[in-house]
Amino acid sequence: MRALLVIVHRWFGLAIAVFLFIAGLTGAVISWDHELDAWLNPQIYFSTGEGMHQPSLRLAQQLEAADPRLRITYLPLTVEPGHALSVSVEPRIDPSTGRPFELDFNQIAMNPVSGEIQQQRYWGAISLTRENLLPFLYKLHYSMHIPDGWGMEVGVLVMGIIGIVWVFDCLVALWLSFPSAASWRKSFAFRFHRGGAALNFDLHRSGGVWVWLLLLMLAVTAVSMNLGTQVMRPLVNRISALTPSPFDVTPPGSIEQPIEPQVPKADVIRTASAEAQRRGWSHPAGALFYSLEYGVYGVGFFAPGNAHGDGGLGNPWLYYDARSGRPAGAEVPGEGSAGDIFMQAQFPLHSGRIVGTPGRVLMSLMGLVVATLSVTGIVIWLRKQRARARVRRIETNAVRLWTEQQQQQQRG
Repeated sequence: MRALLVIVHRWFGLAIAVFLFIAGLTGAVISWDHELDAWLNPQIYFSTGEGMHQPSLRLAQQLEAADPRLRITYLPLTVEPGHALSVSVEPRIDPSTGRPFELDFNQIAMNPVSGEIQQQRYWGAISLTRENLLPFLYKLHYSMHIPDGWGMEVGVLVMGIIGIVWVFDCLVALWLSFPSAASWRKSFAFRFHRGGAALNFDLHRSGGVWVWLLLLMLAVTAVSMNLGTQVMRPLVNRISALTPSPFDVTPPGSIEQPIEPQVPKADVIRTASAEAQRRGWSHPAGALFYSLEYGVYGVGFFAPGNAHGDGGLGNPWLYYDARSGRPAGAEVPGEGSAGDIFMQAQFPLHSGRIVGTPGRVLMSLMGLVVATLSVTGIVIWLRKQRARARVRRIETNAVRLWTEQQQQQQRG
């Protein structure tokens, strides 16, 4: 049994090592993506305009009127003093072609006082320029920038499968790390004085043992975020019934045939704010998003500057049907079934944001650990390959020498 598991661990590990190395290094960086992005691109995050901020809805209307090719799909409703209004956009359909307009940007930063466009970029573009570096690394982390195809986000699916393999490999690795009850202490030790191959092996085995629970958590949450609809939600639903979301009950449409909203944004925000007040929520409406494929508005409630939900399970969201204005669901941190709360915890756990800044620091360190485990695993395999090659050469030389001796004896 152990011999079989060694082979499984070897090939599972080799199959995912490069992916995990890249994901680990990028994960260590993107734990601080907004801070680093703001440092590299202050024009996207900050504004020097003085005066009263215009309402976000008014600025959104001005932007869409100025460029009819685009539609705003994410709109912050409150902006911190000194910060820019950064919106996400998608192309509308070109009536002359029936296809989306060609836009070379999907994010726009505006001065919230004057409405002037400060910067625009294509978030997630394959580019190492200053303005695109952090979005490039972020998307590399979860998709490796593998192109979409066959109507699917292929890169997201591939990394989700990598996550599944990683989960099983974590379980196999733990079993192999404790070959016997008598030698369990060796599985936690590091032979720093030996160095070389011995230390490399300990870094791989003992290093993995010390942080095994965190590694398993990262693997499981990676599956949840990349294959949530396909794998994780169906599995969790078997254990604890999940509350259906508007993105579960109906199949998505397509970008080529977006669902046109019939309810004005302002009406949705008013309805959502009244519902939030009825529920006793203290934070204002912080952002509005629109899903073209599902025809659903979402209104999030959070304090200015906390769009990413640092601490706890994130921010609450209310959803509304964009054609009728009727409620389409809600996602309230800490509410719902055990399965709902488990799913709410996936991104906060994976990013470390569930415990705020200390968690983000820990996830940065874990990214480096994952990269180290990938490298040490490959080094172990290469050393064994070289050792096997030496054994084969010795055996081949021995056979050749024996053959030559036999031939000499026959000639003599």
